[in-house]
Amino acid sequence: MPKAAAVALAALALLFVAGGSSSAGGGAGGAASSAFAVKVVLPGQAAVTVAEVSAPPRGAFSTPTFQYPADGSAVTSGAISATTTATSGSTPEAAAAANVSDLSLFDGDIVSRKVSADAHASAGQTVSQGDMGGSFDGLTVLGAAVTAPAANQRIALADWGYVLLLEQGSNPSPRYSGFVTALDVHLTRDHGGLPAGSEILVGRAEASAQVAAPPPPPKPHPHGTPAKAPDDLPLIPPAFRTIPKITPPLGQGGYVFPIWGPEGFSDTFGAPRTLTWHHGDDIFAPYGAPVLAVANGIVFSVGWNKVGGWRLWLQDAKGNEYYYAHLSAYAPVAVNGAEVKAGTVLGFVGNTGDARGTPFHLHFEIHPKGLLSLGYDGAVDPTSYLHSWKHLTDVTAFVGSAFEPGAELLEASDISSGNGLDPASLARAFAPLSKAGEVALLAGTRLPVAPGSAPPPPTAGAAGGHD
Repeated sequence: MPKAAAVALAALALLFVAGGSSSAGGGAGGAASSAFAVKVVLPGQAAVTVAEVSAPPRGAFSTPTFQYPADGSAVTSGAISATTTATSGSTPEAAAAANVSDLSLFDGDIVSRKVSADAHASAGQTVSQGDMGGSFDGLTVLGAAVTAPAANQRIALADWGYVLLLEQGSNPSPRYSGFVTALDVHLTRDHGGLPAGSEILVGRAEASAQVAAPPPPPKPHPHGTPAKAPDDLPLIPPAFRTIPKITPPLGQGGYVFPIWGPEGFSDTFGAPRTLTWHHGDDIFAPYGAPVLAVANGIVFSVGWNKVGGWRLWLQDAKGNEYYYAHLSAYAPVAVNGAEVKAGTVLGFVGNTGDARGTPFHLHFEIHPKGLLSLGYDGAVDPTSYLHSWKHLTDVTAFVGSAFEPGAELLEASDISSGNGLDPASLARAFAPLSKAGEVALLAGTRLPVAPGSAPPPPTAGAAGGHD
């Protein structure tokens, strides 16, 4: 963070009236809330958050102006404020609100005279309930007025990103928990001095209340059953969950990097995501780049879900588990129960699921055996492991028996006609076609294939997912 910005934030801290940590978690029979006015998240860096308060106890924060970085090239605003309240007892109740005036992002790319967000939750003996909302005064995106923003509305920002308006979610029972973020800007390319992968959130409020006792923690799952992921979990905002801060030894040698060929990644573990936090790292690579088994183990939970798209899990001999998401297709060996060796090609890089429209990448997670009792939240930061694992230079020996002996996977310019749940269709995708384009499996000559896009989701898919 620039020194001037750090000094400014230190001065703003003096305006804090009351409040505890930013966690909105609460025990049985309690209530909690949290809010912030602005948060800037850059890949591999600590987030910069302004006007962040929580309750209990009651919290409030206000300041006349804000800008980031020191020159205000990314964010400038007038007065900002955030307030939170929470009361327990027989009828727990919580509320949170955030307001930002005269907002300008990236020197006028996004402007609004006022941005507001609020959330409320209450609980009785038989039911918990709540509501959330947000509003804008004079919102303009890339010069176009947005007169009637809808909940979870997405607007493209030219070729450098997108913005979500009134992003929200809730879990009605047994604890009502809900959140709303008025503006959530995602950069898919460098813009305005910020790198690709950056995120700017403006106006966040969340609240929860519950009378009944919470359910017991999840038990360790049996072999072959995946740790539950967001598609299966209650929609609880990220502030209610704990992020593991350890990187234990996995206890099995011979690990290999999960992608063959050129790639790039940074440490984004723990970064905020809708209703959760980022449980892994995104490894960017060309479309169709081979995705490899990182260890000897067993493949399971192969299939589609709306968040991870085409995804699968791998369990190594020590019981550790690895999650792969956003694939464009599978290799024939990628079926439930298949035993594979480190370096085996499991599938191919894409951007399916909620990654559609983003740069092609593999979302990769590590779930050590000792943390499986935490369910999907038993993930650890994969960055240090990835930096230490061997990069394979040849995947010839690991492609699988469905291909001719000696065949080498070099590159894929099109695998979209291959359905990962049907190995025969993947083989057909690599068969010679009459259209131009190069690519894929070599056994002495290159085979042409037709260009195309990533495979669409099926009408019904398997459970499990990713954040």
